[in-house]
Amino acid sequence: MRVFVTGATGFIGFPVCQELIAAGHKVLGLARSDDGARRLGSIGVDVHRGSLHDLESLKSGAAAADAVIHTAFVHDFSKFQENCEIDRRAIDAMGAVLAGSDRPFIVTSGAGGLAAPGTLATEEDVPLPDPRTPRVSEQTAMALLGKGVSAAVVRLPQVHDPLKQGLVSYIIPVAREKGISAYIGDGRNRWPAAHVSDVARLYRLALEQHEAGAKYHAVAEEGVSTRDIAESLGRGLNLPVKSLSVEEAQVHFGWLAMFAGLDLSTSSALTRKKLGWNPTGPGLLADLAQQKY
Repeated sequence: MRVFVTGATGFIGFPVCQELIAAGHKVLGLARSDDGARRLGSIGVDVHRGSLHDLESLKSGAAAADAVIHTAFVHDFSKFQENCEIDRRAIDAMGAVLAGSDRPFIVTSGAGGLAAPGTLATEEDVPLPDPRTPRVSEQTAMALLGKGVSAAVVRLPQVHDPLKQGLVSYIIPVAREKGISAYIGDGRNRWPAAHVSDVARLYRLALEQHEAGAKYHAVAEEGVSTRDIAESLGRGLNLPVKSLSVEEAQVHFGWLAMFAGLDLSTSSALTRKKLGWNPTGPGLLADLAQQKY
C-alpha cells in the first residue's frame, strides 16, 4: 500500500515509516521542514510538505494514499487544549477525504483515562469524560465511522528507547531543577509502557490486518510503578528519591502533576491475540538505565 503518515519525522512516526518500508509498503511522509524532508528522503519516503495546521496539505496527502496513519501531535503541554483542538480538526479533515472508501485510517490516542484507578484497562473500555484531558483523538475517529470512514485507533502508553521515554522525559528536567526525584504517596500507581520498535510494528500489523472500529493497545508492560521510575531516575541523576503528598506534588511537578498521580495500568491481551503482536523490546526501566543523563 501507499501510506500517508503524519508525524513522519517524529519519535514514533519515523520508526513507523521504517517498519512500513521494510515490509514493502510505500510511504508518503508529512514534513514541515527541509531537514525533516531530507531525513525522510534518506530512508526512501516520498515527502509531502505540510503541517497539522495546514488542513489542505493533510487532505491532499490523504487523497494521494491507500491508507493513512496519523501519529502527529503538537507536544506543547502549555497549550494542551489548543493542540487537542488542532488534532481534532486534522482528523476530521483527513476523514472527510477518506469517507465512503475502505481505505484504512489509523488514528493515535492515549492509553490513559480508560478505567477507574486500580482497574486494568482493556481494549473494550471507552475513554472516561475528564475535563483535565481535552484530547479527543479517539472519539473523533470513532465518530467518523458513521460517516463511512474505515477508522481504527492505536492507544499509546509511555513509548520509549534509551533517549526518550514519553512523559518520563518531561520529569527528568523537573528532578534536576528541584534536586529530588519524586513520586506521589506510596508510588504504587503504574504507567504502561512499550519500546518504540514494538510500537512501530504494531502500527504495521494494524494496517495490514485492518478492521474498522478496532482499538489496539500498544502496551508491552501493563504498568511500571511511579516509585520504580523515580528510583531509576534518582540513580541516573544521582539525586535523592522522595515521596510527596498530593499538595506538594502540585508545586513540584507543575503541569505534570495531573499525570504523575494517575494509575494507568493497561492490558494488551486482546491486541496480542487479534494481531499476533508479541513485543520483544527492552522494558522501560532497562531503557532508563541506559539513559545518558
